[in-house]
Amino acid sequence: MTAPRRTPPGRAGRLRLHHGLQVALRGADLLERKLRILSDRHRQLREAEEEAERIWCRRVGEAETWLLRGLLLGGERALEAVAVADRADVTVEWVTAMGVRHPSAALCTDAVRSADEPAPGNTALAHAETAYRAAVRAAAEYAVARTAAHLVGAEKDWTRQRVRALRRHWIPRLTAELAAADLALEQAEQEDSVRRRWAAGTREGRAE
Repeated sequence: MTAPRRTPPGRAGRLRLHHGLQVALRGADLLERKLRILSDRHRQLREAEEEAERIWCRRVGEAETWLLRGLLLGGERALEAVAVADRADVTVEWVTAMGVRHPSAALCTDAVRSADEPAPGNTALAHAETAYRAAVRAAAEYAVARTAAHLVGAEKDWTRQRVRALRRHWIPRLTAELAAADLALEQAEQEDSVRRRWAAGTREGRAE
């Protein structure tokens, strides 16, 4: 539980409250501007994610179709014979925007068939090999788009929570405390004015 803030009495406390309120208002404005930018960016990334998913599903479907044709023509042994020992390599590029670090692109290097490894036994398996390479690239692009959308979305949600906390709780609290401080200062000044007038009247009475 957070300990209550101690505001100095008098004008010093009023100045501190006023400064705190101004900082909170500026912070809320900046966060709302950031939230608008993040919301637009998140929408774009979500659209990119959905498109990347569609492409990936289509590429996988095409690869599976060619693979099935190749297996029907050459059997499972034909697939085992043309398996490539090498593996595809994926390098992910990252960027930082609006304080959010997220992936921006995936660079894929296809698996290379060595000279000692047999080539596909039929045309369908050759097409399947090409299609699966395209599916791997599509999967990497989909992973990048999905991760970017997730990270930017999380930052957007956090920013919205901060704005809500400032607008609904922190700023109203500071405003109320500042109003109470202004009222207390006004009352203190009125009481001081009354005391000064009373003291002045007392001195005049003694002089007479």
